[in-house]
Amino acid sequence: MSIQPPAPGDPTPLLAPTGAISSTEPLPGEAPASPPPTKRTLPGILLVALTLFGTYGGLIAILLPLQVAIIDEANKVANLAFVSTISFVFTLFAQPIVGAISDRTRSRFGRRAPWMVGGSLIGGVLLLGMGFLDSIVWIAIFWVLIQVSLNAIQGPLSAITPDRFPRDKRGAASAMFGIGMQVGMTLGIMVAGQFAANFGMGYAVFGIAIIVVTVAYVVIDRDWSSKEAAVEPWSWKAFFGGFWIDPRTNPDFFWAFTARFLLMLGYFVVAAFQFYILTDYIGMELVDATGAVVTLTLVALVPTLVAIAVSGWWSDKAGRRKVFIYVASAVMVAGFIMPLLMPDMTGMIAMSVINGIGFGLYMSVDTALMTEVLPGGGSAAAKDLGILNIATNIPQAMSAAIAGIIIGTLGGYPMLFVFGGVFVIIAALAVIPIKSVR
Repeated sequence: MSIQPPAPGDPTPLLAPTGAISSTEPLPGEAPASPPPTKRTLPGILLVALTLFGTYGGLIAILLPLQVAIIDEANKVANLAFVSTISFVFTLFAQPIVGAISDRTRSRFGRRAPWMVGGSLIGGVLLLGMGFLDSIVWIAIFWVLIQVSLNAIQGPLSAITPDRFPRDKRGAASAMFGIGMQVGMTLGIMVAGQFAANFGMGYAVFGIAIIVVTVAYVVIDRDWSSKEAAVEPWSWKAFFGGFWIDPRTNPDFFWAFTARFLLMLGYFVVAAFQFYILTDYIGMELVDATGAVVTLTLVALVPTLVAIAVSGWWSDKAGRRKVFIYVASAVMVAGFIMPLLMPDMTGMIAMSVINGIGFGLYMSVDTALMTEVLPGGGSAAAKDLGILNIATNIPQAMSAAIAGIIIGTLGGYPMLFVFGGVFVIIAALAVIPIKSVR
């Protein structure tokens, strides 16, 4: 069923040939659509992404490893790997499942808002209780539920770009998301560092922030109602079948997934153990390592933001995405070499600055590229972007377990940097077969 023909002079069809964007609210019985972006959309995406990734950054980089180390210092590496692996198993398909259901959600607040609000409320409340736990098993249970809840925000949030922005404007929108990610992680780590002596209060601050910001965004930047929009009859076969994207019929989607998976695995194997790299490889005490994590994050912030802003704008202007990914990959490999040459804080700072540039170049362009390889022109954007986001979530969740194996059996912490560089190179090679994006 198609969207009602637009009014004369409406530029929307030229901007969004898929018909997913409509300047007028769809009539009952028509396919769901979203309004064009307003002055509130980009700042809203920025603020939600900033808060969401601030929560991720503060928890993953400082609060969670600190809490685990305090409970059992001797077994901290194995325990953190256990918590992360359990989370990986249970949250593997959280984003695409929530995304697929949100594509079909019918409410007067639109398709995405109910899931974003629900995820923020559940995750926020669980964060309020996280600081009271002193059992690794209960920490793992809470962390699983928190991760699923945060994914219920991230999946629909990712879909706002193809929902509301035409293809030739997505680089700027993706850059805004990327800036929110990087600034958020930086601020999140800084905030978490202030609560090193009271991590329970730190968890509570993040929990309250994620609730307030997410609810405020969906209220202020309203989507069109989908309450009476057309929806295909429910089919369990079609629902589960939709999670399989045939690489023969959608090869660009397959290669985009593969490339992101490999790069994220290389990146997060190092990033996930940054706290313990500082304590066990560089030789810092726990308190000093907390401050060092904040320092490393701060020195990377400006180069990362500049790289995101420049690459997003430049790739839109040039009409090219792949060359930026190749450059970003080369820069990141150079960054991973630094701690091998200088196994001290200077080497870590050099890696953070260089990787900040590389990761910033990569993220804004990669996000735009992903929206251009979606099957069916993005008709199931939230579900398909959720599948692509698995390529971020799985490596991030697996990274602690893989890092633990590398540290314990393959040569210690230096091999983490070698592993990261090799996988970034392989990821760049996986971008080459993508044909529909230059």
